[in-house]
Amino acid sequence: MTIDYSHAREMMVEQQIRPWDVLDTRVLDVLARLPREAFVAEANRALAYADIELPLGHGQKMMKPVIEGRMLQALALQPGEEVLEIGTGSGFISACLGDLAREVLSLEIHPELAETARQRLDAAKLGNNVRIEVADALNWQTERHFDAICITAAVETIPTQLLKLLRPGGRMFVIQGKSPVMEAVLVKADGSIESLFETDIDYLLGAAPAPQFQL
Repeated sequence: MTIDYSHAREMMVEQQIRPWDVLDTRVLDVLARLPREAFVAEANRALAYADIELPLGHGQKMMKPVIEGRMLQALALQPGEEVLEIGTGSGFISACLGDLAREVLSLEIHPELAETARQRLDAAKLGNNVRIEVADALNWQTERHFDAICITAAVETIPTQLLKLLRPGGRMFVIQGKSPVMEAVLVKADGSIESLFETDIDYLLGAAPAPQFQL
């Protein structure tokens, strides 16, 4: 069976993303144009536009489209901005960020995921302004600063070492808390926090709560 991916994209935007208060026209346009199916495993192509998480290997998952839409909208990226992405994953969000901003640096802890994401970006002729580095973001050092930081997995507590990488006026999207009750927030460079929505996703490697032993 041949799938009409352009129709599937349109349905995803109209039936999933827009109803969840994603109204930013630039974000809706990116999600309606970019081929999400090109960033998932062949076996999961038919599910590329479904309202579910998709496995990426190494225990990682691709976010639901609705969360991707809310995340991109919250960041409110401008064409001249530089973005740091924590967790390249499939490379799809990297492509979206690259379409909305001037330059993206994406960190991925798993070398195989980083390589696959780069191959998928190149094959789709996307992400010319996206650089992918293999690194543990929680122990990564840089002199650079960014207008926006996008963390694509959950953390127990907001990583202050990443906040220091924001330029004045910058902001960071992060999902924080303890499963199953987590909160997506936008943290500004001045330390103010805007609550966005509740959700529950997997933790960033190294950012999960310590196991609690019950007597």
